[in-house]
Amino acid sequence: MTIFPIPLEAELGKIGAYLIYLLIGFGFGYALEISGFGSSPKLAAQFYLRELTVLKVMFGAIVVAMVLIFAASGLGLLDYNLVWVNPTYLWPGIVGGLIMGVGFIVGGFCPGTSLVALATFKKDGLFFSLGVLFGIFAFGETVSTYETWWNSSYLGRFTLPEWLGLPTGVVVLLLVLMALFMFWGAEQLERIFGKRDLSQEPKWRYAAAGALALGAVAVVFIGQPTNLQRWEKLKTEKEPLLEQRLVQIHPGELLDSMENPRLKVILLDVRSEADYNLFHLKNARLTPMDSLLEQASELLKEPANTVFVLMSNDEAAATEAWKVLVAESVPNVYILEGGVNRWLEYFGAEDERIQPLVSAEQDNLRFAIPAALGARYPAATPDPHLYELEYTPKIKLELKRGPSGGGCG
Repeated sequence: MTIFPIPLEAELGKIGAYLIYLLIGFGFGYALEISGFGSSPKLAAQFYLRELTVLKVMFGAIVVAMVLIFAASGLGLLDYNLVWVNPTYLWPGIVGGLIMGVGFIVGGFCPGTSLVALATFKKDGLFFSLGVLFGIFAFGETVSTYETWWNSSYLGRFTLPEWLGLPTGVVVLLLVLMALFMFWGAEQLERIFGKRDLSQEPKWRYAAAGALALGAVAVVFIGQPTNLQRWEKLKTEKEPLLEQRLVQIHPGELLDSMENPRLKVILLDVRSEADYNLFHLKNARLTPMDSLLEQASELLKEPANTVFVLMSNDEAAATEAWKVLVAESVPNVYILEGGVNRWLEYFGAEDERIQPLVSAEQDNLRFAIPAALGARYPAATPDPHLYELEYTPKIKLELKRGPSGGGCG
């Protein structure tokens, strides 16, 4: 059972959570200030290679957090699926990074450090913060003119291990080694261009570097849990839900839920493409089993009132898909009871084109469908007012613990 991340609002209420956020914000601002990041000359000096504290502090924080996150994930203390990772929009991200970099060089601040300077009553911090607010206003007023480009080259939750095709632990180790080389190189640049006496630097930094490298090596050996390993940890808790049939919803409940304006119902059809093309419910997404893991991160971003309903011809494939999504922390996942076959028993009886078969193997379509019309059969969109089906309601929205928005200070 994972411990982190903690759903603060659920545990402490809104006021308690906001107090925690306030303390974190104050701590972050205080750390920036005592690091000297409220001074624009100190920040701008990095671009002249005289003072590279910004690189060392910020990149040091990044790699330390990275090691701790993936060590905790590997040990089962943290559910990494619930950690916010900014989605990648490749070209807008590159252009935005260039704009921010130029602004950093010209103004001597980034948005977060400008607020630190403002909090300590520095005039340049005030004017930079006003410039940030003006930029936000200008962006908001003009983004509609280039919205298509702004949302282009979307790669989703795209991380370095995916890009490089390497295990997460190996990428963590490589990044830590790169960071340590950068720290050494930064000190050499400060010695050459800033005339810094490195003999006066604290000796404990070598021990810290060694501890960081050992932590990265530990992450390599610990590894990251696979979907199957995650399910094995949850099996004792979640399998009774399947056995007691608490997550298999009646076709009538699904039909009513699809008409419920308070719910967003996403139908995930895990059958073969051939069966899907023959017949599927309206708006059902063809979701091959081998794509579920890739789609899980996108499903986690859906609103808190979203219900995911898996369906196969019977229940076998949908049940396996349910285990995959539950192991990936996707909330509010249900299975269509009896699958598409049961749905057709209720809503396809009046369509003479759809005829039941005498027998079929498990999780095969038990109806003869003459043409691949997909959702163009009446049974794909039955009118709920024409049916009075009795069922026991099972859908109960869980607390949403999916990743919420984040940003850069």
